[in-house]
Amino acid sequence: MLLKLGVDISRLRRPIRRALNRIDRVFRDHGLEAVITSTYEGNHSPSSLHYANLAVDIRLPKKLSPAEITQELRDALGSDYDVVLERDHIHIEYDPKRGVINS
Repeated sequence: MLLKLGVDISRLRRPIRRALNRIDRVFRDHGLEAVITSTYEGNHSPSSLHYANLAVDIRLPKKLSPAEITQELRDALGSDYDVVLERDHIHIEYDPKRGVINS
């Protein structure tokens, strides 16, 4: 896994930090390198989980369908994580849903 210049992962909280290995595995399964483009840096909405150190943005791969990699990440991370395909990146945040029973 690579980091865009200026990206700091040292503040990431445990749940999102643990997800990095799974994110990396999904990309490596396709012979690709995941690139984190943002954690708390940059401009995000005021309520963004980036500022709680519970979110990362990942660069979209050029050699794979964005929808396909997004779905694979959702499957790998499970329901406690939101995986959102944005215009130029994939946003991933730890946001467990209380009261939801996972089967």
